[in-house]
Amino acid sequence: MAREEVPVAENRKARHDYFIEEVLEAGLVLTGTEVKSLRLGRVNLRDSFARVVNGEVFLINCHVAPYEKGNRWNHDPYRDRKLLLHKKQIRELAARVKQEGITLVPLRLYFDKRGRAKLLLAVAKGKRQYDKRHAMQERDAKRNIDRAMKSRLR
Repeated sequence: MAREEVPVAENRKARHDYFIEEVLEAGLVLTGTEVKSLRLGRVNLRDSFARVVNGEVFLINCHVAPYEKGNRWNHDPYRDRKLLLHKKQIRELAARVKQEGITLVPLRLYFDKRGRAKLLLAVAKGKRQYDKRHAMQERDAKRNIDRAMKSRLR
């Protein structure tokens, strides 16, 4: 029996604050208590980001709550976690991040069909305040159109 993807956490604010240019899937290097805490859904991706350091990619500022039943070897909630990507992908990411305004933002953390923790990582460019307002206006206009069409069909 094949298991499906089990979503753990989602960074909903990322799509509001950034233009998403490309999405990559990366594995995570985790400790045992971090995996147990992730399975309980005790993770926050809101203010986290990724950075390329010496040919390796790290997830920074991601809060994984300490496991309640963990002992003195429990993990640090804000430690930097290494992301697993191919060398070619890391080189491409490093080149793109050097461009002005490009950043690596986590979108979603989940367990794949094999039970491994995966992270959807976006290559993104920050939105300005007027871009956010424009997106909100478009969303409101679409909602009003859908509402009018629905009432007209009745």
